[in-house]
Amino acid sequence: MMRLMGLSGWSGAGKTTLIAALIPELRRRGLTVSTVKHAHHAFDVDKPGKDSYIHRESGAQEVLVSSAHRFALMHELRGAPEPPLAELLKRLSPVDLVIVEGFKRDPHPKIEIHRVAVDKAFIHPDDPYIRAIATDAPGPFPVPRFDLDDIAAIADWVIREAVPIDQEIAASGSRP
Repeated sequence: MMRLMGLSGWSGAGKTTLIAALIPELRRRGLTVSTVKHAHHAFDVDKPGKDSYIHRESGAQEVLVSSAHRFALMHELRGAPEPPLAELLKRLSPVDLVIVEGFKRDPHPKIEIHRVAVDKAFIHPDDPYIRAIATDAPGPFPVPRFDLDDIAAIADWVIREAVPIDQEIAASGSRP
């Protein structure tokens, strides 16, 4: 059964750094892991002049690039609205755990990543879906607190608290 946990935090707080440490720890424990990352800006995964770029710029709705090492599927929205997280999750191949970076306004369980040096307010007081905090700030907090570098403890908590993706997809249908 695929399960889900989100990471939420302001830019520069260390979400990607934490994911880069957490994935190897989870894999060491025998789990398969995928990630979904939200970008707040236009982005490209291919380069101007490459065949895949030319296909996409020519109007292809989807371009799948494949090699002996990987494949990538690019889907152009062409003015359509951004798909909700639940729709993106349906596109993933089965794994044990999906870590969602960003989508901080979405109602799924999350760990807030907070770094004092970023000088931003905590998100958890306004987000009831924050279930834990990884931070360098002292507590107390209304949810479990982890040091940013305590990857083993964070992994233990994620494994224990991640929710079934099917539950999140079904629940999203009843949300506005």
